[in-house]
Amino acid sequence: MKKILTAYSKNGFNLKNHMVMAPMTRSRAIGNIPNDLMATYYAQRSGAGLIITEGTAPSPEALGYPRIPGIFNEAQIEGWKKVTAGVHEHGSKIFLQLMHTGRIGHIDNLPAGTGLVGASNIKASGQIFTDTAGLQDHSEPVALTTEGVKAVIEEYVNAAKNAIQAGFDGVELHAANGYLLEQFLNPNVNNRVDEYGGGMENRASLIIEVVEKVSATIGNEKVGIRFSPFSTLGDLQAYDEVVVHETYAYLSEAMNQLKIQYIHISANPAIPPKTFNAIRAGFSNTIILCNGLTAETAEAQLQNGFADIVAFGRSFLANPDFVTRIEKDEPLNPLDFTTLYTPGEKGYTDYPIL
Repeated sequence: MKKILTAYSKNGFNLKNHMVMAPMTRSRAIGNIPNDLMATYYAQRSGAGLIITEGTAPSPEALGYPRIPGIFNEAQIEGWKKVTAGVHEHGSKIFLQLMHTGRIGHIDNLPAGTGLVGASNIKASGQIFTDTAGLQDHSEPVALTTEGVKAVIEEYVNAAKNAIQAGFDGVELHAANGYLLEQFLNPNVNNRVDEYGGGMENRASLIIEVVEKVSATIGNEKVGIRFSPFSTLGDLQAYDEVVVHETYAYLSEAMNQLKIQYIHISANPAIPPKTFNAIRAGFSNTIILCNGLTAETAEAQLQNGFADIVAFGRSFLANPDFVTRIEKDEPLNPLDFTTLYTPGEKGYTDYPIL
């Protein structure tokens, strides 16, 4: 039997298989509140041993995209309860990904009275979709004060508490893909002169403080984190390769000391083998590998020693019964790119099931 289909267990983290549904923004949360359609979507895909939800805002200022869910008010908690109940019925675990978009966003996507914030006031190039006027340039962020950074940390803590109240098995902190936590890591975006700017350890301190406080609040066994070393998503400019490598080696060791449940790597071709090796050497708990995997390449990755479990995005998106299709060696549905972020069930809950 393929390893990918067998049960997984490490340090008390028990999953029915080695397959993870990756976090994918789908923009179906009307009014930023999880709904019945979303509950159906996740329940359909609960063949996965672990589901990581779409990026979910820990605060109103974190809602950079249209129609993404939050976890900062009671209506959102109640909406998520339907999602977690449906997934748990099928024996799967589900972690909520906490995503603060930081400077990646537009004020038209934010609630009235809030604004875009970032590590600095450096505006991201490029455009973002809004329901008000289609594609628009990113708004200019306001640089967080030191006190503002401390407040953001508390927003993550409260969001994590809310996630547990909503029935999640844990939270994944999104420190990848150009969003707020990774913006602090990047010296081209982070020009701060306080304790959160300057050298590598200072720039990494926000991530470490968030992990420390969230772990202390809900338990380190309920915390994971996502990294994307060498990524330039979200208009992040590349910086010194030695510093990037040292940053992720340092963070991996810090996460190991904090004994969190997993590190989730969003892979890209720019990551050198030595960085993968440093992450694996520094972190003894579960590592999830994601990006561009097929059932065949994922099986190979499970055999080569870096990844403990493997995550799939588009395969689960277009194939609610992806696990069954692997078991039976059946072909996969094609992906409809035109409906990735549109409201409604089309291209969301209507993909064919065997």
